[in-house]
Amino acid sequence: MKTLQNKIVFISGASSGIGRACAELFAQAGAKVILCARSVEKVQEIADVLKAKYQTDALALKLDVQDKNAVNEIVDTLPSEWEKIDILVNNAGLARGLEKLHQGDVEDWEAMIDTNVKGLLYLTRKIVPQMLENKVNGHVINIGSIAGIHAYPGGAVYCATKSAVKFLSDGLRMDVVDTPIRVTNIQPGMVETNFSVIRFHGDKGKADNVYDGIKPLVAEDIADIVVYAASAPAHVQICEVTVTPTNQATGGILHKEKK
Repeated sequence: MKTLQNKIVFISGASSGIGRACAELFAQAGAKVILCARSVEKVQEIADVLKAKYQTDALALKLDVQDKNAVNEIVDTLPSEWEKIDILVNNAGLARGLEKLHQGDVEDWEAMIDTNVKGLLYLTRKIVPQMLENKVNGHVINIGSIAGIHAYPGGAVYCATKSAVKFLSDGLRMDVVDTPIRVTNIQPGMVETNFSVIRFHGDKGKADNVYDGIKPLVAEDIADIVVYAASAPAHVQICEVTVTPTNQATGGILHKEKK
């Protein structure tokens, strides 16, 4: 494990899954972590565990990234010792529904667009200028998806939001090319978290069936790549990583073992 001693890392969607795993590995590497989620109770529990386990600082904050005013207020009111954010992990994201586009739920669409695209934009717009002002070797790490490369049936809107993450990452990398800020887009394939439970509105049976017959990635696999990218030497920018389970080739092409 490379050291990220005293780096300040801001992680959205940190209450579970990939965000929770990132918090653990960053804390293990000596970083100070700001954990944000809609449930402050969950991230506070995680923060307490990380502080005791790794003797590092952790700050838990309630934040819904869909709320632009809340994003601005959270960043503007950070305690002075937390203001110089070195690494932003735009992890908050979700998928809702698996209907055909012409049969989709508009509220599901709005939740995906507001979280996966607008939430990422709000945090990036607020934190990157502070990185420049504070003259830190900043790093923006976006959690995209293989869905942003290859569409699949029933996933048109989700795929479109993750395609947006890819191009926002590429565009930001161009916009800050004359600065020390690095931009990385991580594009996972199938990762077994609560992702599918949310997609199917809490139906765990349907969610479990997604991973039946295949060994999917786990949150820690993605967190390991995130921390690897963040700990690379300052002159090394890992622009994009696409990672899938061994038996998945694209979003819709995979091999499942028969029972």
